[in-house]
Amino acid sequence: MTASLNPGNRSNKQQVLGQRGELRSVPNRGYTSPLHLVGAEGQLQVHTAPYRGSFSVVLSEALRAAGLGRRVLVAQFLKGGVSQGPEGSINLCGRLDWLRPSIPCCIEEHAPHSADKQNQSSTVQAINKVWEVCKAQIIEGNIDQLVLDEVGLASHLGYINENDLINTLEQRPSSMDVILTGPSIPSRAMKMADQVTELRCGS
Repeated sequence: MTASLNPGNRSNKQQVLGQRGELRSVPNRGYTSPLHLVGAEGQLQVHTAPYRGSFSVVLSEALRAAGLGRRVLVAQFLKGGVSQGPEGSINLCGRLDWLRPSIPCCIEEHAPHSADKQNQSSTVQAINKVWEVCKAQIIEGNIDQLVLDEVGLASHLGYINENDLINTLEQRPSSMDVILTGPSIPSRAMKMADQVTELRCGS
C-alpha cells in the first residue's frame, strides 16, 4: 500500500502529532554497565597434506594479514639455499618477516644423531636457531601471526624436539594466530588445533 502525500493527509498527520505532544527522551531503564569489549582471540591452525608444497595458500594469507597491519613472522625450517639465518631475514610489506635457516639446500633426510649438542651438524644448529627465534616470539607475544612451515616434518626428521614444540605451543598468547603447515604434524598438535585444513592428492 502506498501512502498519499496530498494536503489532507498532511493535516491529519499534524493533528495526530499534536495529540501525542512533543517528542520526549527515553527514560533511563537503569542500565549502568558499560559495553564489554571482547579482545581478539587467536587460533592454532593446521594446514597439512601428505605431500610437501602446501605452503603457498598460507603465505598469501600471511601477506594479506601484514598488508592489513598485523605483525607477522613466517619461518620455513627445511628450506635453504639463500644463506639467510636469523640475521638475514627478509622483510615484506613492512610488517612481515620471512625467515629461513642458513643451509645450502632444502632438507629431505633425517638429522644425524648426536647426543652432544656441541657435535651437532651445522644443519641441525641452523634449523634450531630459527626455532629459537620462533620460541621467543611465541613466549614474548610481540607478533600477531606466526607461520611455522614444515615444523611437523622438521620434528619427524629429528631437527626439532617434539616435546619442546608442544610445550611452546601451549604457552602461546591467546591473541596470537599460530599456523602449522606441511606433512607429519604431530598428533598432539592436531588435538590442540582450533582449525585443521587437510589437502588430499588426487588419484
